Amino acid sequence: MAREFSTVGVVGLGTMGSGIAEVLARSGLSVVAVELDDVSLARGRGHLEHSTARALARGKLDEQGRGELLDRVRCTTSLTDLAEADLVIEAIPESLELKADVFAQLDKITGPRTILASNTSSLSVTEIGVHTSRPGKVVGMHFFNPAPVLKLIEVVRTVVTEPDVVADVVAFAHRLGKTPVVIGDRAGFIANALLFGYLNHAVEMYEQRYATREDLDAAMRYGCGYPMGPLALLDLIGLDTAYEILDTMYHQSRNRLHAPAPLLKQMITAGLLGRKTGRGFYTYDKPDSPTVVHDGATPASSTVDSAAVRPVRTVAVIGTGTMATGIVEVFAKRGYDVVLRARSHEKAQVSIGRVRKSLDKAVVKGRLTEGDAEAALARITPAVEFAELARADLVVEAVAEELSVKQAVFAALDEVARPGAVLATTTSSLPVVACAAATSRQRDVVGLHFFNPAPVMRLVEVVSTIATAPDVVATAHAVCADLGKHPVHCGDRAGFIVNALLFPYLNDAVRMLEAHYAEADDIDTAMKVGCGVPMGPFELLDVVGLDVSLAIQRTLYNEFREAGFAPAPLLEHLVTAGRLGRKTGKGFRDYT
Repeated sequence: MAREFSTVGVVGLGTMGSGIAEVLARSGLSVVAVELDDVSLARGRGHLEHSTARALARGKLDEQGRGELLDRVRCTTSLTDLAEADLVIEAIPESLELKADVFAQLDKITGPRTILASNTSSLSVTEIGVHTSRPGKVVGMHFFNPAPVLKLIEVVRTVVTEPDVVADVVAFAHRLGKTPVVIGDRAGFIANALLFGYLNHAVEMYEQRYATREDLDAAMRYGCGYPMGPLALLDLIGLDTAYEILDTMYHQSRNRLHAPAPLLKQMITAGLLGRKTGRGFYTYDKPDSPTVVHDGATPASSTVDSAAVRPVRTVAVIGTGTMATGIVEVFAKRGYDVVLRARSHEKAQVSIGRVRKSLDKAVVKGRLTEGDAEAALARITPAVEFAELARADLVVEAVAEELSVKQAVFAALDEVARPGAVLATTTSSLPVVACAAATSRQRDVVGLHFFNPAPVMRLVEVVSTIATAPDVVATAHAVCADLGKHPVHCGDRAGFIVNALLFPYLNDAVRMLEAHYAEADDIDTAMKVGCGVPMGPFELLDVVGLDVSLAIQRTLYNEFREAGFAPAPLLEHLVTAGRLGRKTGKGFRDYT
């Protein structure tokens, strides 16, 4: 039977420590909170009062409950007041020297059965524990910020942590209403090891001026459903904290993808630490505020010069697959005349039938009137011959993701498309310029990467090559905005924004599983509960398709020659074995 904890100590009342103290007090526990001095103690108490005041304002606490919660937290500047604690959770800054000193003192002050836990997010729990005479009773309890809201706790066991200690801490986490995952002692644990490689990669993209900060963040919010974009999240975490975590991970893994981007160090040196200082990647109206204000890097308006936009009234879509059919529906609903080009009349009718089915569903759900659905269908004209596309102002190619097939389409378009027509490809991984090279009008070619399902997903990546004309980019942007989509701009390189950030993260998750560090369920749980992503990496891989994921990962590796982008062998083996995900009934998981 799990051990009951009645008095719990918290050392450090910064953002994390005060949040942990609040979580403990909410569960009815007596909390002894320790800070370095009276000034820090007052600041920490202020964090608690501010957080509980917000909970009161939102109706999550009443006045009596708030008072009782605060009364359960006894604040002190003396570690000796922790002598009777059953469990002590350390939440001081990420310094091994500081943590080791605190644990050495706690070892002498507390009873022999007291469990000592560190909230470290990146340091070795083993190295902390050896500074005590009871390393078997030392464990990691990594809460996530904000602790009162986020449910995940990573319970980190070392090679000497006693099994009963792990079991007791897991049971305690459940008592707090949290979701614990048990893992070994490795830099970054699960969530940070996967999250910070992705964040670092986003910083490098911004540093290289591949995309604006707004477009990087919007791409991951609209393209992946993430609650925050990577640069906004770094501002929330604190750039100094992010740097320390990455640096610790790099020194343990020697993985170049964990080496902090130089821009991080430069910004830290300049005092641009994120929200807490009022400036990071974005500028805020005051320190500790979430309100972004315009600065020199934030245009007051993103409107496109209408004089630079080519008129688009008729759109041709080439292809009959899921993506092509979705794009046809999007344009037709918005009032554009659409020519759907298929290899046969039969295929064209099947594709139009899919559009009709989708529109009917929208009518049933009340999102569209019957009249609007019929009008949208009436705007779609089937075609087989490329010559029938001659009147289109914009042609969107959405055929198979094979370069030779796409190049053949663009060569045919070069013969029939009217002068000034914009030619777009929906490729998600192939070079747009290679499609453009099949024509004599490279200035007119642009990438328009819609996301699946196109009628639902708001993001479109507008990809310009070194040859794309500025008015073509402006036209693509304006059309996307008219469709109700959110266009983001980037250059023509493998993965564009979303896939270039997403798939190395997914590949890292496969490597973590391959190394037997954690189970797929725990990794998925850690990312969903701890980081707020809509799907865990293995859920997502099985939905995307392991073969598709492998192809994208190979494309990224072949372009960037980055060792960390090389596909994980486990991913290749599963594809070879025919375990491709949900579409075959077996992937990382089995489906019935």
